[in-house]
This record gives sequence, structure tokens and C-alpha cells, in this order.
Amino acid sequence: MYDYLIVGAGFSGCVLAERIANVLKKKVLIVEKRNHIGGNAYDYYDESGVLVHKYGPHIFHTNSKKVVDYLSQFTEWRLYEHKVLAHVDGQNVPIPINQNTINKLYGLNLSEKEVQQFFESVRRPIENITNSEEVIIDKVGEDLYNKFFKNYTKKQWDLWPSELDPSVCARIPVRTNRDDRYFSDRYQLMPKYGYTAMFTKMIDNPLINVMLQTDFKDIVNHIKFKKIIYTGPIDAYFNYKFGKLPYRSLRFKFETLDCNLYQEVGTINYPNDYDFTRITEFKHLTGQQIKEKTTIVYEYPASDGEPYYPIPRPENTELYSKYKEEADKLTNIWFVGRLGTYKYYNMDQVVAQALTLFDKIQSIE
Repeated sequence: MYDYLIVGAGFSGCVLAERIANVLKKKVLIVEKRNHIGGNAYDYYDESGVLVHKYGPHIFHTNSKKVVDYLSQFTEWRLYEHKVLAHVDGQNVPIPINQNTINKLYGLNLSEKEVQQFFESVRRPIENITNSEEVIIDKVGEDLYNKFFKNYTKKQWDLWPSELDPSVCARIPVRTNRDDRYFSDRYQLMPKYGYTAMFTKMIDNPLINVMLQTDFKDIVNHIKFKKIIYTGPIDAYFNYKFGKLPYRSLRFKFETLDCNLYQEVGTINYPNDYDFTRITEFKHLTGQQIKEKTTIVYEYPASDGEPYYPIPRPENTELYSKYKEEADKLTNIWFVGRLGTYKYYNMDQVVAQALTLFDKIQSIE
């Protein structure tokens, strides 16, 4: 008899399992359909000894001290500030767009104040913003929109920015200074020995059992438990009774090369060329010193495959709300995480959400 059946061994599932076992001293079974723990943050050492992320680069960044303090129980950290270049007009320039980007792209030598004036001169103010295209044009005008955002977004989502909710591009910063870090969060870190090592430590408790390569629906009627925490797709739980929630997926192509480093930064975006959106080189992220071997990954957006990105459009939000309504009628089950709540969360947000849910569970236990 288990106190909690947790579906999914990603961030949400592992955090909640750890809290329930270590704090509440309750018995937990984690059921995971993949052959590993860690969800999309799973990493492993390839044949060359490079620590690679199986489902694309996962760079940890947060402003939450609470989240960092919590995860620090299970890992040491490596300080890492991610940098990204975009291949535009035959050259690599920093993204997010900043002072260096504008000067390099247009052959200028503008000061921070002049960059601000430049943006003012090229932007097309839009009073009532209704989509992602308008978000960018309102900030930086049409030329920069065409160079950096239009085709990249089409590749990523198979929708033009004009067809996407404003929230998709609203979170992309535009800077007037020379800050060329991809993120500006207070804490920018990588687990020193990788994510999988962190998750392994997190659920190392005799009260936690894990079943891999197991579909929740195959075992739910054969196991005794009191409560469920469900981190899988909410529409799958309800057998897609209202239809399938749409996601974008990714396909990855890994290559190990006989050189020390392949590119100058962790990631290079290709907004206008090729079918892939970006190339990431893992040794930048991990800081590993492996001579004459490096591993890169190409990312190809796809319509089929593992669900990665909920597609933010009004009709999809409406469909999710029908499943949410069904979920709210149930007792002793919680839906959590990106798939359980049909929302794009960064890793730190998933951890924060799981810790908040645990506080709620603790208060009723």
C-alpha cells in the first residue's frame, strides 16, 4: 500500500516524492513511462565522455533563492552564464538584441543612449497589441523583426508570429547596454555533476520506489494507493475526451567531433537558414575539459513526438480549461507541471510550483 502514486519522474514528480518521503515520512511509488528518471532534463555521458542532455540544452536560471536553496541539498553547482549568437546576414551577432548586436549588424558605434534612440526611431508603436508580431515590431521595428524573429518563430512553432499569442515573444528582452548574457536572472547555474545525478540523490530514500518503462494506466488498477500526483499530459488522463491538446515537439541530431571546441558560445541560433533552429555545444555548458572531442546537437522543431511546448493560442487555452474543469471535480489527485497544467514553465518555475503544492498537501495531511 502506497500513500502516494506519482505519475512521472521529472522535476515535479521527483521534488514531490522527495518532500513527501523525507518530510511526511509517507510511502511513494513513482511510475515513469521512459527508461530513466529526470524527465526532459535527463543527461548522460556519451561515448566520448561528454555530458549531454538527451532532450536538448537545459540551462538552469532563476531569481528564487528558495528554489536554489532547495536544490542545493542534492547538488553542487557550477556558475555558468549562457551566451547565444544568432547567424544573421552572414555573421554571428549576440541575442538578445543589445548594443553590440546593433553596432555589429549595422556597422555603427552607438552609445547606450544612442541605441535607445535608435530603437525609438525604428519601432512602430502599436497601441493594442494582439499577437507576437506586434510585440516585436512595437519594440524594435520591422527590419530587426524580419532578421531575428519572423522565420525563427515560424520554424519553432510552424506558425507566424502574427498567429501566436503576445506572450510568446513578450518574454524576449531587448537591451540597450552591452549585456550579452542570454538570461539576466540572479542565479545562473548548472548542476556540477549533471541533472540525473541530482535527481538520483533527490529520490534516494527507502520510502520511494520507482517503476520505469511503465504506463500508469497499465498498473493503476493493480496497485493500492491513497492519493495521486499526476505530472503527465492532462488530456491523456481523461482519454482525450474533449480532443488532444496541441504541442510542438523537437527532434535532435547529435554529432561528436574531433576538435576541442566547435563554436565560440554555448548556442548559435539560425533564424533564417537551414531547417534546424539552433546548434548547442555541451562542453560550454558543463565546463568539461575533454581534449579533441566535443559533442553538438542540432534542434529540429517537429509537429509529432514527445510533447515539449504547449502552443499558446486562445482555442488551446479554452480546450485546456475543459480538462481543468474535469480535474477540479476529482478528489485526492493533483495535476502539476508543464504537461499537467498545459503551460510552458522553466525548470525553476516547475520546482517552485511543486514546492507550493507540497505546502498545500502538508497542510491537509
